[in-house]
Amino acid sequence: MSNRQLCMVMDLNKCIGCHTCTSACKTQWTNRNGREYMYWNNVETKPGDGYPRYYEASGGGFDENGQLKMGKLPSAEDYGEPWEYNYEEALMTGTDPWLRPNVKPTWGPNWDEDEGEGLYPNSYHFYLPRICNHCTNPACLAACSRNAIYKRQEDGIVLIDQERCRGYRYCVTACPYKKVYFNEQVSKSEKCIFCYPRIEKGLPTACAQQCVGRIRWIGYRDDEDGPIHTLVDKYRVALPLHAEWGTQPNVFYVPPTAPDAYDADGTPADDDRIPLSYLESLFGKGVRAALDTLESERAKKRAGKESELMDTLIAYKHSDMFKLG
Repeated sequence: MSNRQLCMVMDLNKCIGCHTCTSACKTQWTNRNGREYMYWNNVETKPGDGYPRYYEASGGGFDENGQLKMGKLPSAEDYGEPWEYNYEEALMTGTDPWLRPNVKPTWGPNWDEDEGEGLYPNSYHFYLPRICNHCTNPACLAACSRNAIYKRQEDGIVLIDQERCRGYRYCVTACPYKKVYFNEQVSKSEKCIFCYPRIEKGLPTACAQQCVGRIRWIGYRDDEDGPIHTLVDKYRVALPLHAEWGTQPNVFYVPPTAPDAYDADGTPADDDRIPLSYLESLFGKGVRAALDTLESERAKKRAGKESELMDTLIAYKHSDMFKLG
């Protein structure tokens, strides 16, 4: 156990799917040296197959008795092998835009972006950014036979000791979120490091700093004056993704709201546009209470009353979203 736990909250009602967070992470950490296929930060469309493809059905984590479960190792096709576009040829001549001879990609990150589910006018989708959850009970750590994976005592960030790692990939199969990656160029596992060199200087992660929608808060779980405690523990509107996998993730999500569904004649129906059962499959049974709290606090704000929760979620001042001390 670490002495303190640094956490992140993401408000899915504010994510516009611009992928600025992904670009910030990619250019800083994973654009070369065997990491080209890796997205330590990615933004998925839900409902959708995710990245890597079908990761939610690939296993890992812990069972109800706390026993480690080994899952499936994703294939290169599940991640989507990197490719480049021949923009000049594609735009000027209409020829094949792929720059990999005789290979036409059939899958990659965001391949199913914006597809969603449901029939018009009740179709829906939302964006789900994902990073390593820096879990309190990391399955990757439990699976590593080299003791190469550890949690930092000062902030709970989960890291891989590159000197000890031998590339066995047990960590990749054990992580149910599939947020550990294997670098074939150096034969070692790598993952999101929560931008700890920035954290140590009092700066937020690159993905949070560059987020144009201001959807990400960073702080310590035990700081009762900080935004994490406000959103996770006080109002309980931020929930973990797939808590049933048993890793106790430390990235939390404010679930998305949506307009009510419509009947065939175009009148509002008393049904959720995004099925509650689907949201519960992602974020657990606390979703209904979280959505009710969000609606009641929004109503207070619309009526001109004070709302600590809404002021926190609006994030008037960017720097207030990050409490790293």
